[in-house]
Parts: sequence; structure tokens; C-alpha cells
Amino acid sequence: MQKFRWQLLIVLITGLVVGLILFFQQSQTTQEAVSTPNPISGGRYTEALVGNFLRLNPMLDHFNQADCDIDKLIFSSLIRFDSNGLPVGDLAESWSVSSDAAVFIFNLRLDAVWHDGQPVTAQDVIYTVSLLQSGSNLIPEDLREFWPQITVNPISDSSIEFALPVAFAPFLDYMNFQVLPAHLLGNLSLDELVDHPFNLNPIGSGPYRFDSLETDNGLIKGVNLISYEYYFDGRPFIDEIRFRYYPDEKAALDAYLAGEVDGLSKIKHEDLKTVLNQTGLNLYSSKQPKLCIVFLNQKNETAAMLQNADFRKVLMAGINRQAIVDEVLFGQAVMAQGPIMPDNWAFFDGQESYRFDPDKARQILFGMGFTQTEGGGLFFEGAPVQLNLLVQDDLQHLAMAQMLEANWENLGLQIDVTSKPYDQVVADLSSRNYQMALIDIDLSDTPDPDPYQFWAESQIANGQNYSQWSNATASSYLEQGRQTANIELRKRLYRNFQILFEEDLPSLPLFYPVYNYAVKDSIQGLTLGPIYDQSERFNNVPTWYILTGVE
Repeated sequence: MQKFRWQLLIVLITGLVVGLILFFQQSQTTQEAVSTPNPISGGRYTEALVGNFLRLNPMLDHFNQADCDIDKLIFSSLIRFDSNGLPVGDLAESWSVSSDAAVFIFNLRLDAVWHDGQPVTAQDVIYTVSLLQSGSNLIPEDLREFWPQITVNPISDSSIEFALPVAFAPFLDYMNFQVLPAHLLGNLSLDELVDHPFNLNPIGSGPYRFDSLETDNGLIKGVNLISYEYYFDGRPFIDEIRFRYYPDEKAALDAYLAGEVDGLSKIKHEDLKTVLNQTGLNLYSSKQPKLCIVFLNQKNETAAMLQNADFRKVLMAGINRQAIVDEVLFGQAVMAQGPIMPDNWAFFDGQESYRFDPDKARQILFGMGFTQTEGGGLFFEGAPVQLNLLVQDDLQHLAMAQMLEANWENLGLQIDVTSKPYDQVVADLSSRNYQMALIDIDLSDTPDPDPYQFWAESQIANGQNYSQWSNATASSYLEQGRQTANIELRKRLYRNFQILFEEDLPSLPLFYPVYNYAVKDSIQGLTLGPIYDQSERFNNVPTWYILTGVE
């Protein structure tokens, strides 16, 4: 009996201890739950923009990045794209595509309203498209050629049909234009809009609405925006966003160091170390939609060896891409693997990476019958191997070209570098008057991975297949890829294309440069995935916050 009492006492004491532990754990848990940060509305964010104010109108901002950045916050588009290049709804609540990929129907959100309270309707979309179809020189050439082919029909106040002359799955790329209010601009032409007061006091349907301009001696030095209470995706947390203009990246950085701004829209590679050394400044990076590539002209009779896939692989294996990135771009680039951007939904990650392997390159050369003199020069059938590399005459590309020259001369090749202004380089590419050319392919505003224009056989004569690569099977995959709206089928077709590209290596993909953006750590909620325009750093701006409460 006494033994039982001691056991009972032990049980009671143990229960009391466990109870106390659970009590304190519960108290601690309750305290942690109470102190969990919760974003609340309020605060102001000021960002340094590099450039000048021209006009706030998305139909007129194509050639001014600073305007484009602000318009991203004021205006909305039918759709936008996520970090994998897949379309997601913006003004469009839903859309459908016909089985032949030639008719697209978009259904607008019913809760989207302009900053003056009027509803967004199909007429706003139709009016905006009419400006794109106007043929005005204010519209970029590719859009000027594309849009007149499209028939636009209103189905209802909230539905619009786009009819294409032929199947074209990448059409969604063209649906990210920002919509203008027809009820305010009426039937004004694009030329009439150039000097219209609307551009200084715009009305959009985006997460922020225009508030005021900051001026100094008659010059516009900044733009002030405030959050829009009735934004269809919910009012943004940050109440005010202010932009201030600076002539270059260095002046913008100086403004941050002086405490004038909270964020830097763009950072030069040379300033990256200074930015990284700043306590309380967060750096956000993303691949730029710009592929640095060496085009190889496979039909230039003066460089017949470029027709040989093994020789093209020799050129690739001889390039120390990492050294170029480190020395010229301060480490700010991501290696390319084929012609489709990594992270894009169509990118095939089963490709082997291009390795810097000069020894393997020499083995391939000697296996092909090339010989090397004691001095290191490379000969084929008794003649020295000499090639010309065309490059634009800016300092960065010239530095890259010089490193390519040194890499290939290390294999015994003789390389001559010819530098010209950018327009002349493009003219030589268009006329196919070159052997090799170092250039950037600009993929801005084209999240759809369709690589047709650069690699299809139909583009050899008059298109942008500058390497004049002729591969009927690869072209068939590309043709089919733009004729079906089935994304899983497109993935398979583009995977097959990338495998053939890797086997044949018609040109030499080098890397994608990196875009860097910096924001003070008091601004929270930011994310930055792959983007197809610098303005897309604001894709999730409604979720940014400064102030927090407790739940």
C-alpha cells in the first residue's frame, strides 16, 4: 500500500511537470502567434529611374524605358506572363483558343474599373488595338507589320474576338499591350495623342494611379503615384510610390547613398561592389531576355569549313565563356544552353552543357585532317585557316571579341576582327555578308519561346535565319510548334528542336546578361523571377509592403 502511494505521488508530480511544460509551450505559442507580422497599408517608396520623362502613355513609351516602368504601374494589359513565360490573366479573366490556333476570345473581368471609376470594356481594347493597327511610325516596326493582319470583333461589352489569317500559337505574346480608356480619348489618332494633356495626367486601370509631377525650373524631375483603392486585384499595401529621374546609374547610386531614394531601377556592373557593401540594401537579379551569340554563316563560300558541324563544335569548345563573363561582365551573366531561355516552360534541361575544352577541340581538328605547324598555325589541305569575326564597335562587345579571338588563336586559327556601328552589323547580317558575327538577340516582350524566325528554313532568304541553317526536320518542328495551342505538344516539339540544335550547333550561344535591381530592406514582399522587360520587376508590386501590424 505504501509503495502504491509513492507511485501515485510520482505520477501526480510527473503530470504536474508535464502540465506546466504544456502550459508554458502553449503560452509561448500564443505569444508567437500574436506577434506574427501582418502587412498593412501605408508607407512610401521612392525609386531612382535612369533617364528622362517624355509622356505617360503605353502606346508611346516603346522607346523610353523610364516611361515604360511607370506605365507598368498605371495601366493594365489583357494578360501578363509569369516567371516561366506562361500567360496569366490581368484584365482578362479567361480566354479560349480555337483548335486551329487562329481565333482567340478574351473575356474581361467585370470588376476592372478605370481610375475615374468607369468600367473597363471591350471598346477600350478595340480602341487600343486600332492604334496599333494605324500604321503610325510611332509604333515599332514589327508591331506595325503584325497588327493590321488581325481582325478584332466585339462579342459583348466584356468579350473580344481576335481572328488571325493563319494559325499562330505565339499570338498571346502580343496580348500584353496596355489598354487605354476609349471613353476619355474617343477617336483620337496616335499622332493626335503625342501632345495630348492625357500624357501628363493619365488615367489607367492599374494598381497605382497618377497623383502629380515634380518639377524644377520647368523640367519634370519626378512622378508621384498613389495606390488605387478599387484595383481589381486588391489595393496595394504601399500607399505612395515616387519616381525620381537621374541622368545615369552613377547619379542614381549617389542619390541612394545620400538618402534621397529607397531603390535603384538599374545598376551598372561596375557599381555592383558598392551596392553589395551597403547594409540594408537588398539586391535582386534576373536574366535579361538578351542572348549573346556568335552567328556562323554556313553559306559563305569564303568560309566553307563553317558548314561542318564538327568544326562548329570545335569553335564552341575553344571558347572560355566563363572568363569572358568574369572579365568583361563582372560575373553578371548566365551561360546559355541552346536558343531557348532557361526557366522558360519550353526549355529542355536534358541538354549537355557546352564545356571549355581546347584539348578536345584540337583532337577533333586533327581527326578532321587539320595539321599544325611548329609555330602553332592551323592548316587544312595546305592552306592556313583564317576567319573573320564581325562585331559592333562598342567597348563591351569589342572586349568580348578580343577574348574570342585569343581563344580561337590558341587553337591555331587565324582570326580577324572587324568592328562596325550596330546598324551596319545588322545590315551585313541581313545581306548575309559576313562569316562570323558576335551580336545580341533581343528577346524582350517575347515570353513565348518560339524560335522560328532565327532558325526555320523559310527564314533563310529574307528572314532572320542569319546563319542560313538548313535543317528540314528542325524546321518542321518549329512550323508545328506555332500551329498548335496545345502546350504539352509544343513542349515536345521544342524539345526535339533543341536536341537537333545541340547535335548540329548551327551557331554558338554564349550567355544571357544579368539585370540587377536594388531596394532598401524596409521594402518587403519583393520577388524577382525571370523577366522579359525591365518594367516587370513590378509584377507583384501590390504585395510589397513597408508597415506591419499583428494578427
